[in-house]
Amino acid sequence: MAVLALEILFWVCVALIVWTQVGYAVVLAALAWALKAVRGERRPHEALGRPGAQAQAGARPAPTCSSPPELSLIVAAHNEEAVIGAKVANALALDYPRERLQVIVACDGCTDATAERARQAGADLVLELARGGKIRAQDAAVERARGQIVAFSDANALWQRDAARRLVAAFENPRVGYACGQVRYLPVASADGGERADAAGADGNQEGLYWRYELAIRSLESRLSSVTGGNGAIYATRRDSYLVVDPVMGHDLSLPFNIVKRGLRATYVPDAISSEKMVPSIGGEFARKRRMASHTWPIVIRGGMLSPRGYPPGYALMILSHRLLRYATPALHVLALAFNLALVALGAPLPYEVTLALQIALLAGAALAGMVPLRILLVARYYVLTTASLAAGLWDWLRHGTDATWEAAEGTR
Repeated sequence: MAVLALEILFWVCVALIVWTQVGYAVVLAALAWALKAVRGERRPHEALGRPGAQAQAGARPAPTCSSPPELSLIVAAHNEEAVIGAKVANALALDYPRERLQVIVACDGCTDATAERARQAGADLVLELARGGKIRAQDAAVERARGQIVAFSDANALWQRDAARRLVAAFENPRVGYACGQVRYLPVASADGGERADAAGADGNQEGLYWRYELAIRSLESRLSSVTGGNGAIYATRRDSYLVVDPVMGHDLSLPFNIVKRGLRATYVPDAISSEKMVPSIGGEFARKRRMASHTWPIVIRGGMLSPRGYPPGYALMILSHRLLRYATPALHVLALAFNLALVALGAPLPYEVTLALQIALLAGAALAGMVPLRILLVARYYVLTTASLAAGLWDWLRHGTDATWEAAEGTR
């Protein structure tokens, strides 16, 4: 009886890991394919009647509306003197009517020349604020924004020239309250200065590989319902849909599901493209994701994500599959290993020796990646460390809380 209970618990853990990491994406893809077949040959956004599906039709000419809505582009910055001039210049070069574009730089307790260089570069409004964190800097900028649409970007993120028009076009649908674009990570050293980070960073960081997979899932979520997460490099909301959240709860995760709870859609616009440098080392990536996880757990535990109130049924399943189970993966792996060890100790049949060997091989592969930089070992190390970062971030939050302030990730400037 004890062995049977252990077997059930072990396979439940395995099934949940496989579902959140692989099965969920496969099912989304199947549903999207089936919906396209049912709708016929019409373009996805025509079939579904919502701009989140526009992404699936591939690259298209940028919208050419002669009188787009006023747009306030907000950049929260802390000690970004090295890159803020280029960021403001990039914003001013966007294919968006200059008289309808407001560029705001919100300096969060800067002690360098960020404010001065932002003004020299031509920012319309530069706010010099006491250090309160990125979210509070963004809140202050939104209060001074004149645009009907407020967009946000990081100081080191450069938008393609048509990105603003493409992002704003999503709001032509009155049901859309949030839209995020696509981030492309650039490698540490690039021969032409502009290729995508399809391979690893200098120290074997596999973030580029993971991010392409994540964006594929985001595209499917947007097509079928709403996205469950965004990114800080390129996103926007309606001015009257902007939400003031706890300063430790970043917009990337807190805005999309809260927008959906208010009856609006959170959509993905892959043709609105931004680029930034990838963290060069796996150690730096672990530190970045650990910091992000320390901001994630407050949103999950007390920020409203766990409450199903306001979720459409399909979106609730997306939140469970893509977010809650993903964040539970460290615990699921530990439990699966513990149950597997117990089963082998109790003399369970051969399959459990194989599953134990596979789990040990994953850990061993991650440990060997530093000495034998084979792609499969680098991927194993990336998976183990980024999974562990979720647990480390939870530990940090439980031990001493989460600081609302932030520092630039290693090697991204």
